[in-house]
Amino acid sequence: MKPFIRRLNDMKIRNKLIFFYVIVVMIPVLIVGLIVIQYFRQDAIAKGIEQTENNVQRVKTQTENLLKVPIGVSNQLLLDRDMERVATTRYDPDDLAELVNAYRGYTDFNDYERAYNEIRRIQLYVDNDTLQDNLQFMRVTPEIGKASWYKQAIESRSVAINWAYIQVNVPNASPPKQLSLVRRLQFPTGRVAVLTIEVDTSYLNSMLSQELFNTMIADKDGYIVAAKDRSTIGHTLREMGFETNAGGADSERTFERPIDGEAYQISVNTLIPESSDTGLTIVSAFSAASIVHDANRIGLIGAGLILFILLVALFAVYLISRLISSRLLKLNRNLNRVAQGDLDTVSRIGGQDEIGQLSDQFNYMVTNIKELMNQVYEASEANNRLEVMQREIKLKMLASQINPHFLFNALESIRMRAHIQGDKEIAHIVRLLGKLIRRNLEIGNRHTPLKSELDMVRSYLEIQKFRHGERLHYELLADPDTLDVTLPPLIVQPLIENAIVHGLENKEEEGTVLLRAVRTGEEVLIDVVDNGAGMTPERLRQVEESIREKEEGEDSRIGLRNVHQRLVMTYGEEYGLHISSEFGKGTQIYFKIPAGRDEYV
Repeated sequence: MKPFIRRLNDMKIRNKLIFFYVIVVMIPVLIVGLIVIQYFRQDAIAKGIEQTENNVQRVKTQTENLLKVPIGVSNQLLLDRDMERVATTRYDPDDLAELVNAYRGYTDFNDYERAYNEIRRIQLYVDNDTLQDNLQFMRVTPEIGKASWYKQAIESRSVAINWAYIQVNVPNASPPKQLSLVRRLQFPTGRVAVLTIEVDTSYLNSMLSQELFNTMIADKDGYIVAAKDRSTIGHTLREMGFETNAGGADSERTFERPIDGEAYQISVNTLIPESSDTGLTIVSAFSAASIVHDANRIGLIGAGLILFILLVALFAVYLISRLISSRLLKLNRNLNRVAQGDLDTVSRIGGQDEIGQLSDQFNYMVTNIKELMNQVYEASEANNRLEVMQREIKLKMLASQINPHFLFNALESIRMRAHIQGDKEIAHIVRLLGKLIRRNLEIGNRHTPLKSELDMVRSYLEIQKFRHGERLHYELLADPDTLDVTLPPLIVQPLIENAIVHGLENKEEEGTVLLRAVRTGEEVLIDVVDNGAGMTPERLRQVEESIREKEEGEDSRIGLRNVHQRLVMTYGEEYGLHISSEFGKGTQIYFKIPAGRDEYV
């Protein structure tokens, strides 16, 4: 090893650079290039599969958006009583005027067809022999009654949607079959009808025509309803050689299958639209041979380019190594001094070429670094002061949003009670309201003890009990060791107000509001429980999202959002409101605050 090191030390810099360039760069790159070419085929196929899966997922999303329109229309027609009246009325066969007037008076089908380009035609099949077919309201003929799509809808016990490629019952229709939404309608009178909404697949065909690979959309029976190659529409996936478990829940996969003696990569994804029992299958396929051919050609071209570049680089290294090595080393020494913190370093490398310009830029950079460090320090101090001021202002603004709405309602209730009957209770309630007003006017930025907040809540509940009478019961339970714990003002009262207004306001029977404060270690748990109307899971999710929005909106949850944001800004992201609710049984809102701390930034 020592003789080898001595020989390296005796070599000139340019020879060292060339030697190590060949050993460290040129030979490894050539070896890696050969390995890459070997694996390039598999990589190209993998990328083709990935692109196919992405394309299928994109087509699935766009198709799902298209199908939302007929689904929404069918949902509205489920409750259309005018349509039911026209479809189920028994008309006098000798008086066609009544039937004609009924058809003319009902225009919803035409309105939907004109309003949505995604819909071609809406038809309702009814077992009413007094109807006359008008291409919208259709009698159930024996042929229709035997059709599989009709029988499947009639025998279904639900109003779930089926998607089928069915024969259009319209003379000279082109094409004769269309992708249609099929849905069973159960009228309140007990009569049953079948609604079909034909989907305009021209958009799907246009979308698929832009795909790189052969892509098709098929119904549950495997019939192709839209495709990049429109000549395949109406055929089955089995006929095209792409047999899959069409419409099945397990058909979201990618696999290889030989077709006409050639290997194809096939990606399958199933779309089950909203409220549907059956769905559509999206299939995309490409020939592995075409991908590999391009990969091999590109691999050879890449190998040639790499070899050429290596040779040119070797020649360039030989020419310039002697010219730049000494000057670069000098510049490197200057850079090391700056990296060690010496900002008084000055580079003195002559010449007007790139290295000379780097030397000038180096001096300019060092000067700028010194100036920027001073500017950053000053800007950081200014930003810190500004952030503190902004948070203080926002806390004041958030705290001021709660009061006016409650005061207006309380005063209005007192005014109405005084107008209807004279009552000595009013003096007591006015005193409580005056207490609340004075308390609100005295509120500042400093925290207030929980005991003071509970006094304010008790006054508010007494006013609400005055409004609701015996329909409202409340209970305030606080452990003695929690009463002196401080918290931001106007934190608890909005939760009580929310429980009464949104939980108990429309409740006919008696309602109860319970507030509990319990100390758990270094934290205090405060929760408000009511037995009011409660919320559905969907509504609960909407409320939880609304209170965590950064921007405030004009909605009924501004009080909860106010409280949540103030808790987060005061104590940190780990603190805030938590909500649990069960529809018809009530709602619980709770939060924790640290005990033993007075003020927070």
